[in-house]
Amino acid sequence: MKIFKKLYDWVLHWAETPYGPLALALLALAESSFFPIPPDPLLIALCLGSLKKSLRFALYTSIASVVGGAVGYGIGLTVWEAVDSFFFKYIPGFTPETFAYVLDHYQKKGFLFVFLAGLTPIPYKVFTIASGVFRMNFPLFLLASIISRSLRFFAVAALFKRFGPGIKGFIDRYFNLLAFAFFLLLVGGFLAVKYLI
Repeated sequence: MKIFKKLYDWVLHWAETPYGPLALALLALAESSFFPIPPDPLLIALCLGSLKKSLRFALYTSIASVVGGAVGYGIGLTVWEAVDSFFFKYIPGFTPETFAYVLDHYQKKGFLFVFLAGLTPIPYKVFTIASGVFRMNFPLFLLASIISRSLRFFAVAALFKRFGPGIKGFIDRYFNLLAFAFFLLLVGGFLAVKYLI
């Protein structure tokens, strides 16, 4: 937990720099397609630094995240055919039959999968790339992304706009508990996707 606490403290530092909004947009874009760190901590830091701009920061994050999701979709759409034989040949359990099974369910419930990944701590990038691989209807993919990413980031911004700097003390006091709750949400999201398939 100490590593996460240090990361959290470091991220709060961006609220003091003029590059915070640009860093937020770039992080949101990258995280939706390939980067492992989500934009939420930086969004929180910027909201704390300027509560009046919270909704604007949420808008930047949402737009950049959806654009990054489209990049992820493009990666799945264009790169998969060049590497699929590697997966079928060298990854245990990754067979054409398994792929066809997942494809069938993704075509039926793709909107729900993208929506859940966009709203929860499930790595959204996995589903943006998978959507391209499975050639999910792109307008439907965009709709799921826009709704879920906007709900997520505007909810964070609204929370900080409503409760102000006082919420930082709450986060500091209950950081370990909140990190554990985040972990439970992550596991719960994966279980939800598993049982939906």
